[in-house]
Amino acid sequence: MTTHAALGLATALCSVALILPASARTVELEPAGDVAIAAEIVAEGLENPWSIAFLPDGGTLVTERPGRLRLIGSAGLSEPIAGVPEVAARGQGGLLDVVIDPGFAENGFVYLSYSEPGEGQSAGTAVGRGRLAVANGAATLEDFTVIFRQSPKVSARQHFGSRLVFNREGQLYVTLGDRGQQELAQDLTTHIGKVVRINTDGSVPTDNPFNSADSGGLPEIWSYGHRNPQGAALHPETGELWTVEHGARGGDEINLPQAGSNQGWPEISYGVHYSGAAIGQGTSAPGMAQPLHYWDPSIAPSGMAFYTGDLFPAWQGDIFVGALRDEKIVRLDVEGESVVGETVIAENAFGRIRDVRAGPDGAIWFVTDESDGVVGRIVPAPQD
Repeated sequence: MTTHAALGLATALCSVALILPASARTVELEPAGDVAIAAEIVAEGLENPWSIAFLPDGGTLVTERPGRLRLIGSAGLSEPIAGVPEVAARGQGGLLDVVIDPGFAENGFVYLSYSEPGEGQSAGTAVGRGRLAVANGAATLEDFTVIFRQSPKVSARQHFGSRLVFNREGQLYVTLGDRGQQELAQDLTTHIGKVVRINTDGSVPTDNPFNSADSGGLPEIWSYGHRNPQGAALHPETGELWTVEHGARGGDEINLPQAGSNQGWPEISYGVHYSGAAIGQGTSAPGMAQPLHYWDPSIAPSGMAFYTGDLFPAWQGDIFVGALRDEKIVRLDVEGESVVGETVIAENAFGRIRDVRAGPDGAIWFVTDESDGVVGRIVPAPQD
């Protein structure tokens, strides 16, 4: 896309997509500790929304798991954006994460993760990108190209992972769940149960930990031994990737996956199988990383963001995690690499919290994974 075209796109988006539509409504919430908060519902009537991404000029993209990408603007919710790939919307699969390129103002690239149909009933996480274009008030995703495919595709319908995070070098992390094939999380010849790191065109960074002929692993792999990481974010100071992932019955984790690290699944865990049986070797083993934090009982975490905004100064640097179980947002007070406190926000107020993002407006945005899902944002409570 030329600079002229990018400027035209930015102007068009600005004219049709402001962050808050006129229909936004406010909901009172219980205080979060000593912080008075409220929620503004930005969009409603979404079918199992999964993720949001903020455009530079104020619009918000939102995915719906059945395979729709929409734009939230001043007029409300757009019609589905054309050009989205076919998805296998079965079980936990479908259209999943959405992020924009760090150079979006120049190139217009939007990245999607989704469950790509394979032979028979198989599917696998795929990542692709297309250019967002606006003409006559309608948005289209043009020239969509797949840049990564999980190998192998399997018939199981769960644990896709699929969060996308850009690092400071402009490389893309993709989280991949174990797809119900837990033993493959330790197998470096598959992408199952891994975090991968790729360039934006799908090529492999030269310094990836397994990018050598004698490594014994796939070159895209960054870390392994993951169960189902459905939240990921860069630490705002260190630039390191942090993830949050589902355990089985207990053992949900906050992790710091390093280059080549083994996060342990299914050899170690702080949970047990749903049957009550023990998992692997216990809670630790040589060569396997420990979580920075874990939950038992589980909260079913999905979505994760570090807060760096100005609306809540006391929460600077804290982590916000969505919880599908108990339908809440969890704030983690973080000091260094330690979690020293936990506060619950908006428990049972809206539904299953699928995604949490720190918005450019300083608010904490959230998405509910429901058949009548919403996009909302947590803001300071109005003053009397």
